[in-house]
Amino acid sequence: MIMADILKIFLLIVGGLLIFLSFWLAAEALFPVIVERARHQYDRPWKLTFAGLAMAAPLIALAVALSKAANNPLMNIAAVALGGIVVIGGLAGSAGLAKRVGAGLPSPTDEARPWRRVLRGGTVLALTFLLPFIGWLGLSIWTLVSGFAALVFAVREGKAAPAPQPQAPPIPAAA
Repeated sequence: MIMADILKIFLLIVGGLLIFLSFWLAAEALFPVIVERARHQYDRPWKLTFAGLAMAAPLIALAVALSKAANNPLMNIAAVALGGIVVIGGLAGSAGLAKRVGAGLPSPTDEARPWRRVLRGGTVLALTFLLPFIGWLGLSIWTLVSGFAALVFAVREGKAAPAPQPQAPPIPAAA
């Protein structure tokens, strides 16, 4: 094995971990309320695991069936879109897990920069994916599956919450 092969494998792994971290930071930046709700969903990780399997497995099975059903480019596009929905949803929801891990590693700068929790927690979480077999297949897939369920529950929780009522401006007192 030459140095170029080693460097190629190393950079692929680092790039993959950076992709996870980038998606988690983007989710925190774009949807901080949903990520916070997803963080609270991780109070019950077993519920998220089983619900995520129940929600993601049919979508993945449908995607595989669509890709194998016919040699039709439209079916292949639909299969990729279904798989992409599960993966992107899993990444967005698992930003709550990254934030939860980061909240367990507090820093004095957290109040000024709340995204740092996601960065710290995401770095730790992504590094756990390096453990052979358990991290590669177990933790990374569990993170995506539970993240998909966390996102679905967080969005549903937001729709169930009552909308804030607009307040009338205060009437100035007569002098």
